[in-house]
Amino acid sequence: MGTGLEILLLILVLAAVLGASTLIETVRPFLVNAVVGLVVLFLANAVFGLSVTVTPIALAVVAIGGIPGALLVILLALFGVAFV
Repeated sequence: MGTGLEILLLILVLAAVLGASTLIETVRPFLVNAVVGLVVLFLANAVFGLSVTVTPIALAVVAIGGIPGALLVILLALFGVAFV
């Protein structure tokens, strides 16, 4: 039989694992959107010769919006409004 300290540590580790799992499930869509959006921005720069600057704000827009967010960043850079 385990001591009270061992049972407490087991409960704390289980709570940490469940918390980490929930955090990963929450962050995963933003990571996927960010990666896909950065690929779209890279292709816009490499293939079409657009000069879109990747800033933390552009990355946040792409992470939240995905491909539509990347297209918004490209359009704003194309018209010289932002991300130039």
